[in-house]
Amino acid sequence: MGDLYALDFDGVLCDSCGESSISAVKAAKARWPSLFNGVDSSLEDWIVGQMHVVRPVVETGYENLLLVRLLLESRIPSIRKSSVAEGLTVEGILENWTKIKPIIMAEWGEDRDFLIDLFGKVRDEWMENDLATWIGANRFYPGVPDALKFASSKLYIVTTKQSRFADALLRGLAGITIPAERIYGLGTGPKVKVLKQLQEMPEHQSLTLHFVEDRLATLKNVIKEFELDGWNLYLGDWGYNTQKEREEAAKISRIRLLGLSDFSNKLK
Repeated sequence: MGDLYALDFDGVLCDSCGESSISAVKAAKARWPSLFNGVDSSLEDWIVGQMHVVRPVVETGYENLLLVRLLLESRIPSIRKSSVAEGLTVEGILENWTKIKPIIMAEWGEDRDFLIDLFGKVRDEWMENDLATWIGANRFYPGVPDALKFASSKLYIVTTKQSRFADALLRGLAGITIPAERIYGLGTGPKVKVLKQLQEMPEHQSLTLHFVEDRLATLKNVIKEFELDGWNLYLGDWGYNTQKEREEAAKISRIRLLGLSDFSNKLK
């Protein structure tokens, strides 16, 4: 007997919003240079600040680029190419992102895989040129590095982040090495598929299964899969979710709301 924890990375272990927002501005400038003509540092700072507010809608990193451009279009009418930017508020983004995203992707003529690749390249360049600053733009949540170091449970990372970035932060910021085969990053398939793979492994048959995530939508996807009924599901209340989502989660019997100190204690 024992426990297996599948852990999301961003919003559960690591607050990467500072780094991902700055990287998204860099990548957006590379992708749409003409839109940033005349954009001064104070407007860039405003965008980065707003990115912290809208971060709960992001499932995969490239969406940060879309949010940067959308926020810019909401402030500068003359560059608008999307039908949704006029009068758009951060509340509107939080409420309607799943509807907004396909509209702007189509109206801007963008390709998901291209943006994923671009976002990764911008991060790689930052890491190569100034690793210390890149790492310093991230932070692990209080108590998490020690909880990971001294965990008695079997740990897996299940994330939509590219694995190389999660690994670099675990090593460089938390001082932890998690074997590569235990990090399921972007490109390894949807999280529901990864959880199915983990529960089917012979060495996991006697373990109690736990999945800690900060996106309510992801947990709801797990609940839809009857094959995953054996997983204990937790929404980390310190991560990238809203009060409204936490209230909704509290009404779902399969999901337990988890606080940061309880999470650290569970891993031990």
